[in-house]
Amino acid sequence: MELYFLRHGIAEDRAPSGRDADRRLTEDGKKKLRRVLDRAAKAGVNPSLILSSPLKRAIETAEIAAEALQYQGEIARTGALTPDSAPRDVWAEIRAHRNQASILLAGHEPLFSHTVAWMLGSTHAMVEFKKGALMRIDFAAVGGEPRGVLQWMLTAKLSHE
Repeated sequence: MELYFLRHGIAEDRAPSGRDADRRLTEDGKKKLRRVLDRAAKAGVNPSLILSSPLKRAIETAEIAAEALQYQGEIARTGALTPDSAPRDVWAEIRAHRNQASILLAGHEPLFSHTVAWMLGSTHAMVEFKKGALMRIDFAAVGGEPRGVLQWMLTAKLSHE
């Protein structure tokens, strides 16, 4: 299975409602995110499923990814991808969709850096996950414990032409 981690783009500091869950992407955040996703599309990234945190900035990120990658399915929202979730919850969600060839996850920090480290066999964070960054990890099997192999990571800075 190909697993893609897409951290949400740059979001507003404060939503008009005052709720963190309502914070939206900024125009700059959308622009940088599109750069990363256009490069990913050129590289052949083609998720069979997109899962997103229910927070507004992650949903907007997933919608931009769906458009850029020509994804035709529904974007599934899951609490397993909220910022305060746990790596094991993310893995349980992935295992629930083990029939998929390629899953894109739209979510947050600190969850993604902790989950990636755990999936790569580390007990501490070892990845700086920038806003709008996209990472691919491959899994030969989707068993009880993840054993992934990092393939690549793309940031907005690297995707600038």
